[in-house]
Amino acid sequence: MLEKIYLVKPRGFCAGVNRAIQTVEKAIAKFGSPIYVRHQIVHNNYVVKDLEKKGAIFVDSLDAVPNGSIIIFSAHGIPPTVIEEAKSRNLTTIDATCPLVTKVHMEAVYFGKKDYQIVLIGHKGHQEVVGTMGYANMTLVENIVDVSKLSFPENIEKIVYLTQTTLSLDDTVDVIEALKKKYPQIISAPKEDICYASQNRQAAVKDLSQYVECILVVGASNSSNSNRLVETAKKKGVDAFLIHNLSKIESNWFLPYKTIGITSGASVPDILVDKLIKHIQKTKSNIVIENLNVIKEDVFFQLPKELN
Repeated sequence: MLEKIYLVKPRGFCAGVNRAIQTVEKAIAKFGSPIYVRHQIVHNNYVVKDLEKKGAIFVDSLDAVPNGSIIIFSAHGIPPTVIEEAKSRNLTTIDATCPLVTKVHMEAVYFGKKDYQIVLIGHKGHQEVVGTMGYANMTLVENIVDVSKLSFPENIEKIVYLTQTTLSLDDTVDVIEALKKKYPQIISAPKEDICYASQNRQAAVKDLSQYVECILVVGASNSSNSNRLVETAKKKGVDAFLIHNLSKIESNWFLPYKTIGITSGASVPDILVDKLIKHIQKTKSNIVIENLNVIKEDVFFQLPKELN
């Protein structure tokens, strides 16, 4: 029977997500509603629905945005073609792309101009990857099998790898090792591409796994960083579940465990963690809640210039 819940930090919102959400809220306050947003501003339905109530309209395509309107680009980033399309439609654009994603875009442009073959480590179809691949000609690899299929000459002089910001550190290491084995001359960007929040939350899960038998990760099913947290926990030998809907939780899930840990993805507000804890406490009210603070975060990003 469940006796203890460890609540780990850091968890939840990162600086990039905070910036993106505040961008939408500030835009509505400054310009009035409706404010259009291309794709989910962050990968969390609760956040999206809350912003919809405040006057945001989320669209999958600029075709759904009336000419002359205001459009906000999501934290995941967009390819340059979308920016050009917005200009042609006389749309006022506000870019909420996470600065750490923008950093990867700038790296892609830099190495592309230097005639490097660029290898992007990431997940096919993810919005961030789609955006990044629009900034230069590059080849996407998801795993070591993809690396084995690369057909660049072994003696190629200019080759570099970049990474999606929300990947698992452990999985990325395997792919990078495979790239370096095949192309020893390959270089990387001067600074790590995987964002601080992804690294910190994965490190916190590794630490948390020492104390618990099971880890619950609150996050959306389409959230890359949330899914990576589940994978990180499983690799440390503990059971792990992605919690994206409280109604899907079955009370007997917790019967085998005396201790569980809870964390959340970088797009998840703490209110959803609180709801999960209350949901669990319905089965047993005297569960001990203990906070586990692993890493302190103090990163802050300025809002887009249009809102300053």
